[in-house]
Amino acid sequence: MSESGDLIIDGESIRGAGGRLESHNPADGSLVWSGHAADAAQTTRAVAAAAAAWESWAERPVEQRVEVVRSFGEQLESAADALAELISREVGKPRWEARAEVATSRAKVELTIRALRERRAEQAKELAGGRAELRFRPLGVVLVLGPFNFPAHLPGGQIIPAILSGNAVVFKPSELTPAVGLRIVELWQRAGLPPGILNLLQGGPDVAQTVIGDPRIGGVMFTGSRRAGVAIHQQLASRPEVLLALEMGGNSPLVVASPNDPRAASGMIVASAFVTAGQRCTCARRLIVVDDAEGQAVVERLVERIARLRVGLPQDDPEPYIGPLISARAAEKMLDAQQQLIAAGGVPLVEMQRSSRCPALLSPGLVDVTSISGEREEEELFGPLLQLEWAADFPAAVALASATRFGLAAALIGGSAEQFERFRRRVPAGVVNWNRQTTGASGALPFGGIGHSGNHRPAGFWAIDACSDAVASVVSETVNDDEFDRSQL
Repeated sequence: MSESGDLIIDGESIRGAGGRLESHNPADGSLVWSGHAADAAQTTRAVAAAAAAWESWAERPVEQRVEVVRSFGEQLESAADALAELISREVGKPRWEARAEVATSRAKVELTIRALRERRAEQAKELAGGRAELRFRPLGVVLVLGPFNFPAHLPGGQIIPAILSGNAVVFKPSELTPAVGLRIVELWQRAGLPPGILNLLQGGPDVAQTVIGDPRIGGVMFTGSRRAGVAIHQQLASRPEVLLALEMGGNSPLVVASPNDPRAASGMIVASAFVTAGQRCTCARRLIVVDDAEGQAVVERLVERIARLRVGLPQDDPEPYIGPLISARAAEKMLDAQQQLIAAGGVPLVEMQRSSRCPALLSPGLVDVTSISGEREEEELFGPLLQLEWAADFPAAVALASATRFGLAAALIGGSAEQFERFRRRVPAGVVNWNRQTTGASGALPFGGIGHSGNHRPAGFWAIDACSDAVASVVSETVNDDEFDRSQL
C-alpha cells in the first residue's frame, strides 16, 4: 500500500488531479500537508468504486465486518501517539486534547458494535400460518463529510457505523484537515478493509457537490455549519430517496440558577464555553444567570477564573487549556463579532484579545449583552466568546434560553429536580444536561439537534440507524390458502 498519494480510490493511493491543497499548523503557520484535490473524473471514479464494492461487503456475515472494524480499533490504538500529534499540528489542539480525541475515536468502535446489536438486530416472530421477520438493508454508497474541529472522531462516528452496516463510503474530510483524513483511511486499509469500501477524496465544496449529484449516492452524512448544511439540503431537494443526516452546530444556552457551589459552577462554565478554544458545536455561547447573590458570586468567580486560564501553543510546557483557533482568519472573525457586540451596547467583563505569539491564538472573552436592545441576529460564534445575560428569575431564564432557532445542547447549573424537568421540557435541544457542562455528551446516547441544528437524524449511539433501511417481511415456507375465504376471491 502506497502512502504517497493525495486520494485513496478503490484501495489505490493516487495523486489528485484538481487544484492545489495545503494545510498549515495554526500555531506557527508551518506546512503540515501539501497535495491536490480530486477532479471531477476522480470523484466519479470514487463513487463508482464504492458502488461496485458495497454489495459483496454487505453479503459478508456481520461478524466478519465486526472483525475488520475491531482491527481498525487496534490500528487506532497502535497509532495513537502519532495520530494525536498530527491532530495537534493540523488543528492546533493542545496535545492533551488531541490524545483525548484519539481515545474517544477508539471507544467508538465497541460502542458502535453494541449499537448495531441493540438497535439493528434481526428479529423473527411466529405468526399463525407464517413468520414475521425484520431485516436491515444497507443504503449502498454513503458520503461522509467531515469537519475540522474533530477530524478523527466526528467522521469516525459516521464511517464506523456505515461500514459496519454493510455500506461503502466516500469520505471527504474538511479541506482544513486533509492530513488527518488521509491517515484515518490508511489505518482502515491496514485493518484489512477491502478495496472500494472506503474511498478518500480531498477538496472543497465543489468536490462534495459532485459526489452529492451522483445518482448512485444513497446517503449523505454531514457535520458542519448551517449554511453548508442548507446548501446540501437544497441540492437534494428533488431526491427524497437519499437519506440526509445533518448536524449543523448550535447557539447553546447555559442557565445558572442558585447553584450551591459558585466555584464549581464557574469551572463548569469554563468547560462549556472555552474547551477546544470554543470550537465545539456544543460549546455554550449564551450564559444566562438568575440575578441573585449566588448568580453574582458565580460571575465574579468566572471572571477571576478566565483571567487565570492557561492560553498558549500546543508545544508549551506546561500544556495550555486553550490553544489557537483553526486559522488567523477565524480569529479575526471572532474579534469582529466581539466588537459588534460592544458597539451595540455590550459590556466586556473580560475582553477577548489576540496573542502576540500567534495570530490564531485568542484569550477567552465574556461580554455582558443584557443591555443590548432589539433583536440580535442569531448566529453560531465559533470561538472562545461567551455572552452573558442576566435574568430576573428562573422562569425568565428559561424563556431566554428557549429563544433560539438552534437546538443542539443546553444545560442547567443549580436549580431543583423540578426546575430541571421544566427546563428539559421547555428548552429546544437534543442534548439537555443538569449540573454538567454543555459539552458533556455521552457516546452511549444519541447526539443531535433540532431546529437550525439538525434534521432529526441524531448521531452518537443512534448513528447506526441512519446507515440502513428496515425491511419487514411476513414469510411462509409453503403456499397455503386455507386461511382465505374463497368466496372473496
